[in-house]
Amino acid sequence: MLHPNQFRVNEAWVLCKLNDAPILTDSDGDFNLFALMDAASCFILSTAPVPTTQTEPSKTEARRLLKKAQAHKQQFPKTLFIQNDLPANLLTIEAERQGVAIVCVPSDQLQPIVGEARESFKERFGGGSTQ
Repeated sequence: MLHPNQFRVNEAWVLCKLNDAPILTDSDGDFNLFALMDAASCFILSTAPVPTTQTEPSKTEARRLLKKAQAHKQQFPKTLFIQNDLPANLLTIEAERQGVAIVCVPSDQLQPIVGEARESFKERFGGGSTQ
């Protein structure tokens, strides 16, 4: 299992989906909320709403997600952990282009890092059980 105390701030980021069930809206359609988090601090660096009609962030959304996250420390991390069942091919390509190593891991391995953010999101916005 990965724990925040294994990392220094900005050494590694984690890509996760904050919601389990789609977020339903009348005006903007249904979406999932993807987030980039710092693995050490568990700080959410950036988020991107992704329509449920898409399986992953688009190329533009992936670039924006990475750029917003990078703005916090003016650099990219060495490693980006991605839940192995989370579609993120375009974000992976963009991160690798920036020199970031990609590591796919089972979702339960990320729980100590992303669990609190997912639980807080669930409490605030409802939805199904967290992954």
